[in-house]
Amino acid sequence: MNLSTFVRILNMQIIADLQLHSRYSRAVSPNMTLDEISRWSKVKGIQLVATGDWTHPLWFRSIKEKLKESSSGIFTLKDKPGETQFLLSTEISSIYSQGGQVRRVHNLIFSPSIETCEKIIKELNSRGCNLMADGRPIIGVSSVDLLKLALNIDERILFIPAHAWTPWFAVFGSKSGFDSLQECFGDYAKYIYAVETGLSSDPIMNWQVKELKDRSIVSFSDAHSGPKLGREATVFVPNLNDKSQITNEFQISNFKFQDIADAIKKNPDGKLKIGYTIEFFPEEGKYHWSGHRVCNIRYNAREIKEKGSVCPVCHKPLTVGVENRVLDLSEKLLGPEDLLFIKNKVGLTFVYDKEKTRRPFVSMIPFLEVLLELNNHSPTKAQREYERFTTNLGTEFDILLRKDYEEIGKFGGEKLRQAIEIIRERKVFVDPGYDGVFGKVKIFNEANEEVKEKKQTQQTLF
Repeated sequence: MNLSTFVRILNMQIIADLQLHSRYSRAVSPNMTLDEISRWSKVKGIQLVATGDWTHPLWFRSIKEKLKESSSGIFTLKDKPGETQFLLSTEISSIYSQGGQVRRVHNLIFSPSIETCEKIIKELNSRGCNLMADGRPIIGVSSVDLLKLALNIDERILFIPAHAWTPWFAVFGSKSGFDSLQECFGDYAKYIYAVETGLSSDPIMNWQVKELKDRSIVSFSDAHSGPKLGREATVFVPNLNDKSQITNEFQISNFKFQDIADAIKKNPDGKLKIGYTIEFFPEEGKYHWSGHRVCNIRYNAREIKEKGSVCPVCHKPLTVGVENRVLDLSEKLLGPEDLLFIKNKVGLTFVYDKEKTRRPFVSMIPFLEVLLELNNHSPTKAQREYERFTTNLGTEFDILLRKDYEEIGKFGGEKLRQAIEIIRERKVFVDPGYDGVFGKVKIFNEANEEVKEKKQTQQTLF
């Protein structure tokens, strides 16, 4: 294989956001239609996006009316076939009793076909589930029974715990979750090939948990509006172990549902693999630290251990955050000495485990948030600048991940160039979120001067 072919293959990437909600879910923008999701995906630079909410009758009707299958299990808008590709993904909220406790767990189901969706919908209806009430329906079926139900209908489905560490509605959540996948799913835990990080955790935190050692770590946005799409994402790349891709110059635009499934399952013979994930800085997530927002109490992990998990003001239980929960379930804590920070040719820092046994990740701040800081937090000015940049310079991910500093500075000015450099070098400052309050990100902050990253020799990725 010559160098030019190798470079072309490396440039073939599918940025995928496979968790979002439609206009039929609670607290979701009424603008979240298939056309709007596709439009925003194009602006962001997302090639593959979830339909979301296919269990909802009205949304499912819209999916069938507006989408057509472009390859097996992958769909596009009928009137815009080249714009964005969709995968049939939905999120279901299971609330039930197990082990003497009330459990509240959100799970994602990726379906390979419209027919499989129809069969799962029929089975849920037969069990009395009210699918019309919400795009993310609340059902009384346990996580393990829901997994069994789906696999019995179609063994090709993918079942992934959503935002796995969120306190209130997650498989590892401190308020209503489990201490292990085995506890939640029993013998069916072997069919859980991945967990989704959620905004308040990153792969490093998940790498510390023994049970997740051989599972994929994926990240998606859980967007409730178009601008939130892609705030986290998973990037799929050609699997160079598949020699046919090299000789036939695998066309990444022709991928199928099974290719995405194989990548998440780490099938060594699959056409795709997970290249890396795009993450929030986890401190920005609204459940990273522990606390009680009503009483303005916020504890870091050390303070929780020292002071306990009861609010000193109202004496009610604190919401124990993701950081503490991860520490409780971790086999080994990872420090800087256990990690590699490798920059590519445009200065983007990829974080690896030291042995490079896990897929790397990059940490990003959504571009609109960057522009808000640069425009004195004026939403009007920031939105105007966002439209100017994404119309004339490139997609949001082009700007955040791919454009060189010279081009960014030439078009957007020195301040924007500096901001992108600070983010790519992981030198931002975040005041951590807690108990439903998002963390506050600062790009230009005195604390940045105290951040000392160990310089790494630039290396070629993948």
